[in-house]
Amino acid sequence: MAGDRPWTNREGIEEYNIRWHWITQSSTSGFTAVLRVKNEAKSLPFVLPPILRSVEHVLLVDNNSTDGTPQLARKIAGEEGLEEKLEVLSYPFEVSRCGPEHLATYPDSVHSLAYFYNWSFSHVRTRYALKWDGDMVLSPEGEQILRDLAWQLEGIEGVVTSPRSPVYVESEQVAYLDTSPGVTEPWGWRNSPAYTISKAFDWELRLPNPGDPVIRLPNHTCFELKWLEADEFAHWSHTEFKETINARKRREWELFYSLHSGAEMPEGVVRIESPKDIHVVKYLRKLFTETLRNMSTKRTMRSTTSES
Repeated sequence: MAGDRPWTNREGIEEYNIRWHWITQSSTSGFTAVLRVKNEAKSLPFVLPPILRSVEHVLLVDNNSTDGTPQLARKIAGEEGLEEKLEVLSYPFEVSRCGPEHLATYPDSVHSLAYFYNWSFSHVRTRYALKWDGDMVLSPEGEQILRDLAWQLEGIEGVVTSPRSPVYVESEQVAYLDTSPGVTEPWGWRNSPAYTISKAFDWELRLPNPGDPVIRLPNHTCFELKWLEADEFAHWSHTEFKETINARKRREWELFYSLHSGAEMPEGVVRIESPKDIHVVKYLRKLFTETLRNMSTKRTMRSTTSES
């Protein structure tokens, strides 16, 4: 195991130096899902149970939540009978928002997004780390995929990528699923010195090393919650998303405000309405895979028709 020499921060706060727990010897796989969260109490009841069931360990790093996020996380884990899988840590510093604010922050500052991520991932003690957001919901099929990966990745140095479909939640019974094919990003990697996080232009960055095998998870693995009544872009210091470098975020911005204003539903978006006795997010979990497959089939048929 490595990590004897900590990474220091420019503020000189020794308690929050980065002390890595890299796995350098042969070991079984096992995922630690690392959730960096702030005020995710609304999403956690849907996010936490499936990820707790699917990985070896869940590390929730709370960044100054005011809505009881860490307390709720412990409560949910207890109700699931999986409290031994959950570890909650606190990161009490204001972290620079994505965009210009992030760009202007030194990467070795406790206020840097890259430093915050590296500090969070330095606590992983399993062979693989999994970057999981506080608004990402595993489908039932996604749960099985992650459980299978735990043994399939034994002895492999690789990177796991996964698309995630945005879901815009209007109410307890109505949501909108964007079925357009999304960009895949690195979400899982080997817990070793070769995999740390760097500062990029708008946010933190973790790219696959050249030559690493890349395992791409299916489109129906998970979806990402966006609440229409909330400020879903508060973690950005600007919202001028350029199509050339951030097409995904630009589409999310446009869809969010289109749906928020009640405009006509954009192409590729499916309205989901659940029965009154079940929350729309739970309802969507059950039909998420089928919905994506149906929409993919329709796109293929339209493409074939237009070509002929």
